[in-house]
Amino acid sequence: MSREKTAQLRKFVAPFEKADVKSSVRQLLNTIPPFILAWFLAYQALDVSIWLTIALSAVAAAFVIRTFIIFHDCTHGSFFKNKKANAVVGTLTGIMTLFAYEKWKREHSIHHASSGNLDKRGVGDIWVMTIEEYVEASKWERFKYRMYRNPLVMFGFGPLFLVLISSRFNRKDARKKERNNTYLINISLVVIYTLLILAIGWQAFVIVQGTTMFIAGALGIWLFYVQHTFEDSYFEDENEWDYVKAAIEGSSYYQLPKVLQWVTGNIGFHHVHHLSPRVPNYNLEKAHESTPPLQQATTIDIKSSLKSLSYKLYDAPNKTFVTFGEIKHLLADSKTAEQ
Repeated sequence: MSREKTAQLRKFVAPFEKADVKSSVRQLLNTIPPFILAWFLAYQALDVSIWLTIALSAVAAAFVIRTFIIFHDCTHGSFFKNKKANAVVGTLTGIMTLFAYEKWKREHSIHHASSGNLDKRGVGDIWVMTIEEYVEASKWERFKYRMYRNPLVMFGFGPLFLVLISSRFNRKDARKKERNNTYLINISLVVIYTLLILAIGWQAFVIVQGTTMFIAGALGIWLFYVQHTFEDSYFEDENEWDYVKAAIEGSSYYQLPKVLQWVTGNIGFHHVHHLSPRVPNYNLEKAHESTPPLQQATTIDIKSSLKSLSYKLYDAPNKTFVTFGEIKHLLADSKTAEQ
């Protein structure tokens, strides 16, 4: 893409980068209170049926996902014009969604700055190996990678790892502000969870909160995974990598039913978000509809997105994802060469 086209594309999107206080407050009101209500009803339903509780917890999980989108916008400074307002709301929604605001803000900014860059993988990304890396890796490394890419591990243990381990501890190079924010959120969670357990009992708390956060976590990982893992997703070496191409060709347009689009805060317009993280979630669809070049992004729906589960390795020369089965012959050849 030429510099002129890139500049023109950014110019098209620029009008949608402005946060609107009324829209942001409205989104808070139609997200946070419904979450609290669904959570409370799920607890009350324990006296009726465990299955009703699980169903209502799933509804609460949907609002957790929507809350996370608000948190996500705050980390980009796009939910409010005021920096402090983003930090306060981001920290509060971080407590609700179990994510450390400053920590996630830094790691996610690295993800945006390096998404699709083969030489800068490792922070805020889904682990992706190229065919060459996988073939040359040790058996132990291959085993770890296969386990990581296993759907049961990624969407089963993944949510637990994210909320119990990854989000609870700071990176070694974290600055004081980031460390203190993580400590604040952790302490807040201990206090809030202790009070809830004392109020309703640990069994009820585990059933309602555990189910809610597990469902939300699994679906959240799925959304992140599927929007960067599709057959012809964009990956390039550092010297060939281009930010705009990575945004439009390396992020999909996940076309969801309107209800799910609302629940997920328009994050399906992921190509727009990666092109301009300053666009608040409630403006993503408008930016997509008003900018013809953005409508050329890879479009997937629920049915076609399921194919992404089979994509395990990136074939750099052919610029496509492949399955483990497709490279068995390469492993055999490598083993023969070693012998």
